[in-house]
Amino acid sequence: MLADKLARAWSQQVIVDPRPGASGFIAIESVKNAPPDGHELLVVSNAHVAINPGAVQEASVRSREGFCAGGDDLPHAVLPHRVDASGPYSNVAKLIAAAKANPGAVSYGSSYVGSPSHLGAAEFEFLTGTKMIHAPFKDQSQMYVAIANGDVGWAFSTLGSALPLMQAGKLKLIAIAAKQRQKTLPEVPTVEESGGPAGFEVDSWLALVAPRGTPPDVVRRINAEVNRQLAEPDVLEQLQNFGFQAAPGTPEQLAETIRADAKKYA
Repeated sequence: MLADKLARAWSQQVIVDPRPGASGFIAIESVKNAPPDGHELLVVSNAHVAINPGAVQEASVRSREGFCAGGDDLPHAVLPHRVDASGPYSNVAKLIAAAKANPGAVSYGSSYVGSPSHLGAAEFEFLTGTKMIHAPFKDQSQMYVAIANGDVGWAFSTLGSALPLMQAGKLKLIAIAAKQRQKTLPEVPTVEESGGPAGFEVDSWLALVAPRGTPPDVVRRINAEVNRQLAEPDVLEQLQNFGFQAAPGTPEQLAETIRADAKKYA
């Protein structure tokens, strides 16, 4: 959707070119050596540039030469706490109680080792003084099926990706891992409100970056246009449908976000 809008604004094609595999390294490598003229850009997440610092070094992507597809002060994708709809964990307090009563028996899923959902759950264990089993999956859809079948107890995940199973009654959303409730889900409490650690949050964010050497004026022109499109009502509505929030920002804010998240996740 954003690509279509940018194509109209720039009067030229904007092609989305998925390069899956190797935890993002294939896509990163494909852009690393591109001409630094602003015509080849890269969408990254905090997993690529904050959780896995080696990705930045190997790809030669410098945060100060990137430009935001979002800012630094809002959760772009709040990762809700999900459980089997018929399971015993109707709130976070009951989940913590079950984990404390049976150390090493309660399990949680994640999309992969080192993902925001994995590290968020590990932090949750640490803050609650519990010990649970981590079950990483190669495919996120398999994780949801495992939770729905009762093979795995719970997981942190983005809202939009599990929405179909939630609507089918297979998964239940019991809390939002954010400091404030979601505007689109005002009835769902935060983790803290549901009996979890104070101020607990897990989030994912996406940003657009350019290869090293891209002129600052080019970065700022693209940044300004991306921010303008992120403010469009239809874009905001579509993002909300997938559990995302737009948070326009500057290249400097993105650089600071990467530094702060890298320190946190380290």
